[in-house]
Amino acid sequence: MPKIYIIIPTYNEKNNIAKLLEQIFALDIPGLNVLIADDNSPDGTGALIEKLKLGNLRLDILHRQKKSGLGPAYTAGFKEALRRGADLIFEMDADLSHNPKYLPDFLAAIKSADLVLGSRYIKGGGVSNWNWARRQISRFGNIYARLVLGLPFRDLTDGFKCYRREVLEKINLGDLNSVGYNFQIETTYKAYRAGFRVKEIPIVFTERAEGKSKFNVRIILESFWQVLLLRLKK
Repeated sequence: MPKIYIIIPTYNEKNNIAKLLEQIFALDIPGLNVLIADDNSPDGTGALIEKLKLGNLRLDILHRQKKSGLGPAYTAGFKEALRRGADLIFEMDADLSHNPKYLPDFLAAIKSADLVLGSRYIKGGGVSNWNWARRQISRFGNIYARLVLGLPFRDLTDGFKCYRREVLEKINLGDLNSVGYNFQIETTYKAYRAGFRVKEIPIVFTERAEGKSKFNVRIILESFWQVLLLRLKK
């Protein structure tokens, strides 16, 4: 039975995280653990997790000192999961935009892959509750990254993914440069370039109902330049 870790970064997700964890653990997947990487959330997310983990040996938390971005939070979580002997490592959002019902689909797909991407832009996938501008920005960003980096995948920017431990060991977590959502592009690109098998499965992404989205202009600009830098490093 593989040891599975789901890494979930949090910053002010007190209103969402308990419901998400309830949905994850209700699936009763053997060997599954959840590790929260909290960036010292001022709303008390970290303190809530400490209460929720009492009596639940499958839940734990990394308390990080300050908000330093999505990429560093995931990297810290990945390193800790590897240290704990994880065979499969998931990443997913804390805001209920990623439905845990897809976890069994990922586990089925990873049997014949090394990295599985949750994709909004293949048959069966989609987006719920986004306005027209957000949809166009997302689609353009994916097309841009796909063309610049020469990747065959339809969705490079979503953060619902499952890795075999060998992928994270190979791509050198200490060398990842992305802070925001470009982290998703960078990790997939490095895995693909290293020769790992990458597969997409359809998911429907639902915009958060509670809290504030972390998506902003700075993240868009970071992705634009970081994609170019990745291409130049080839």
